[in-house]
Amino acid sequence: MDGSSQDRAGILVHALPYIQRYRGKTVVVKYGGNAMISPELKAAVIQDIVLMACVGIRTVLVHGGGPEIDMLLKKTGKESRFVGGLRYTDDETMELVQMVLAGKVNKDIVSLIQQAGGQALGLCGIDGSLLEGVRYSAENADLGLVGEITKVNTGLLETVLGGGYIPVVSTVAIGTENDAGQSLNINADTAAAKIAAALKAEKLLLMTDVRGVLKDVNDPASLLRVIYRGELDNLKRQGIVSEGMIPKVECCCLALDDGVSRTHIIDGRSPHALLIELFTDEGIGTMIV
Repeated sequence: MDGSSQDRAGILVHALPYIQRYRGKTVVVKYGGNAMISPELKAAVIQDIVLMACVGIRTVLVHGGGPEIDMLLKKTGKESRFVGGLRYTDDETMELVQMVLAGKVNKDIVSLIQQAGGQALGLCGIDGSLLEGVRYSAENADLGLVGEITKVNTGLLETVLGGGYIPVVSTVAIGTENDAGQSLNINADTAAAKIAAALKAEKLLLMTDVRGVLKDVNDPASLLRVIYRGELDNLKRQGIVSEGMIPKVECCCLALDDGVSRTHIIDGRSPHALLIELFTDEGIGTMIV
């Protein structure tokens, strides 16, 4: 046996305890950012997802699609507008969001998983009332048809997982109460956190375009590898958790408070970031526990 074969065998042996630990457990992955745009990164993420399912991890993939939505809005001459980091969504924008997320992006991901040897089922939050919600309400913030989730139909996800499929979820919810029957645009990070909490997942993995939480935003080497829930308020006061990292951390807190064991903010720009996080000692990104 040559050295490279021994190295590959060693990697598999090293991964064995982690495979045993997570086999049969639920892991929710939020997929977005540059990892959805670069063909090389996209291929790596899809391979990771298929491998996770093959070793018995109940994997739920929740995806965004911001760049694709921006491109379609630009083609139609409609300007993107954001309020507090959330996309303002009027009736016309909602139609385009639903077309992109529940249509093209969702089915492209399903197709890629199946080409890689996996079995996937594409779902929109409207399907089977998977995600129910109401219009987002915040003081002095009119976001149009942006919603917040009030209920996750875990029975549908359990049925799909039990059938051996990877659920691929696009984050359009069905409105209730005053918005009954209305499609609502849901932030993908928040949707992933709500789904992870409803399923009592072992892990929530948020893929983003930064290394994780940095002590110094100008120094990639200052990555905080582990943060405890109780430290977060102090890190916010110090300005270490700030701007775009705040909503991601808040999503992790939401999941932790509702029973998810561990949450992770990982760099989707690193090939095979999911496998590195799940199956190595050092992991990747920031773990919040």
